Amino acid sequence: MEQYLQETRMLDYSNKSIQILIEKRGWKNLNEYERLKSIYNYVRDEILFGYNVDDSIPASKVLADGYGQCNTKGTLFMALLRSCGIPCRVHGFTIDKKLQEGAMTGFVYRNAPKNVFHSWVEVFFEGKWYELEAFILDKAYLNKLQEKNPGCDGAFCGYGVAVKDFRNPTIEFNRNNTYIQSEGINQDFGVYDSPDELLKEHHQEMSVLKAFAYKNLGRHLMNHNVKKIRNR
Repeated sequence: MEQYLQETRMLDYSNKSIQILIEKRGWKNLNEYERLKSIYNYVRDEILFGYNVDDSIPASKVLADGYGQCNTKGTLFMALLRSCGIPCRVHGFTIDKKLQEGAMTGFVYRNAPKNVFHSWVEVFFEGKWYELEAFILDKAYLNKLQEKNPGCDGAFCGYGVAVKDFRNPTIEFNRNNTYIQSEGINQDFGVYDSPDELLKEHHQEMSVLKAFAYKNLGRHLMNHNVKKIRNR
């Protein structure tokens, strides 16, 4: 399990801000189950769903931003888990961009890559690997989406969600896998020890021009859309 506890450039858990957070929350004083569940809930609900400047930013930057998406929130989640002695790894994928429609709109959606880079975190707990994905969307945002779509009782795809049961998605961790975008997966890259290792082999494929436009305009429009939904 040693490789699943190591610090890396992206999993910079010795960073002062991360250590202050861990101390403040008292996570190391909890039993392993409560520690894992509390960290999971923190990353899901207190780090809001939103789009950072890049997938490769370290955990300390995600914490400073206070928001993130699948890859960046996953980086912070892994750093917190490892610093608290819980082994974890990352599983890479791509998802169909249809899943992002609504969060992405207009020319941003039209110009987005068809296959969007995606990942979830796998945690080793009580002798078993658990697949944890539903930390991506904060409950406040998800609840507003459900209010916005009162007639949807089955599958749903859009606004950062791809699930079979929109009314009752499996987002709570109680010794189970959790999912919120898994129904949109269209390519599987397998598991990696760290996000650093995953990004060496796979990343979001985008032209230099589109990458510049995303960083400087697209993500801000997407974050505006997400905030508007959450705060309506």
